[in-house]
Amino acid sequence: MMVSFFDQFASPSFLGIPLMAVAIALPWVLFPTPPSRWMNSRLITAQTWLINRFTSQLMLPLNVGGHKWALLLASLMVFLITINMLGLLPYTFTPTTQLSLNMGLAVPLWLATVIIGMRNQPTVALGHLLPEGTPVPLIPVLIIIETISLFIRPLALGVRLTANLTAGHLLIQLIATAVFVLLPMMPTVAVLTAAVLFLLTLLEVAVAMIQAYVFVLLLSLYLQENI
Repeated sequence: MMVSFFDQFASPSFLGIPLMAVAIALPWVLFPTPPSRWMNSRLITAQTWLINRFTSQLMLPLNVGGHKWALLLASLMVFLITINMLGLLPYTFTPTTQLSLNMGLAVPLWLATVIIGMRNQPTVALGHLLPEGTPVPLIPVLIIIETISLFIRPLALGVRLTANLTAGHLLIQLIATAVFVLLPMMPTVAVLTAAVLFLLTLLEVAVAMIQAYVFVLLLSLYLQENI
C-alpha cells in the first residue's frame, strides 16, 4: 500500500516512451496568446498585469545590469506556477516533484550568477567567502564554511521545491484514501475528513504558487550579490 502512494511520482510513459517532455511542454501550450485585434481579452489583460507586477517587484532591488534577467526570471516563474498548479489536478503528473528536473533548473542558473560575479567583480565575489574583520586563526575555517554554503545553494533550491510539493501530494493522497475508507463505516468522520482535505487542497494551491515565487526570488537574490 505504501508503494502505491509513491507511484504518482514515477515518470509517466506510454508504450515505453517517456512522457516527461510532454509534461514539461504542455503548460506552454495552455498560455493565452495575444490576438491580432487592438483590444485584448480579460484573461490576457489579467495575465499581463500580473506578470508586470511580479517583474517590477522582482527587479526592484536589482541594479540596471540585473534587469537583463527580467524575461528569464518572469518566464521561469510562470512556468513553475503553471506546472505546480496543473499537478494538483486529478490523474496528472507534476514534473517539479522530480529532483532531477529541479536541479537541472537550479544548478545552471545559480552557476550563471556565480560566473557573472567572478567576471564582473571578482574581488567582491571572492570577498563574500571571508567576512570583514575575521580573526586570523578563523580565516581558513570560515573560508571552508562559506565555500560549502555557496555550493549548497543550488541543492537547497532543488530540494526545497521537491520536498514541499512531494509532501503536499502525499498528504492529499493519504487524506483522500482515509475519506474513502471511512465513508462506509463512519460517514460523519468521513465528511469532516473531506472538509480537511478541501482546506488542504487550498493550502497546496498557495504552496504551489509560493514555492515557485521563492525559487525565483532566491535566484534574484543570488544575482543581486554578484552584480
